[in-house]
Amino acid sequence: MTAATSRQDDERIWIEQARQGDHAAFAHIVQAYQRPVYNLCYRMLGNQVEAEDAAQETFLRAYNNLHRYDPNRKFLNWILSIASNHSIDRLRRKRHIQVSLEDAPFAEQLRSHDEPLQARVERKEKADAIQHWVDQLSPNYRTPLILLYWYDYSYEEIAETLKLSVPAVKSRLHRARKQVAELMLAEQATRSAPTPAPISV
Repeated sequence: MTAATSRQDDERIWIEQARQGDHAAFAHIVQAYQRPVYNLCYRMLGNQVEAEDAAQETFLRAYNNLHRYDPNRKFLNWILSIASNHSIDRLRRKRHIQVSLEDAPFAEQLRSHDEPLQARVERKEKADAIQHWVDQLSPNYRTPLILLYWYDYSYEEIAETLKLSVPAVKSRLHRARKQVAELMLAEQATRSAPTPAPISV
């Protein structure tokens, strides 16, 4: 038996026990999935405190809706769909998002002592730039982009998680990339615009 098979068997047992009201079994589920759930919430919301609140709410909603979970569906996809929907609801109630990448879970990876300082600086700059553009996308375009590039999901997995068709996923990703390109061009144009001369009075 492989480790993956053993994990899936444990997962099925935990879910079944949690459905029967076993809080300890659900605690195992939380421990197994808290990192990917938190990471998605952080990518969507761009704020550590909000991401923690959203992750907690995600698990609460998952627990209350375990009776609706289809065992034929990958559990990670199911719980990430809950996290995504809840994060989108929060974003729709917000107008401004402030991002602190230093609080992000992947920040420790950026500080890895195994790679040269210059490589770490370049990686952080790249991560900062990517997060900057992602934060400016509408929620419907932000989620598939995050699942594609941060979770390495296939189009099919994104479609299952977001309950969309594969063509719809491809369409949203295309529009997301187009929006990012337009935002980049607009910012570059702003930076390169000449500074107006002072007006003499």
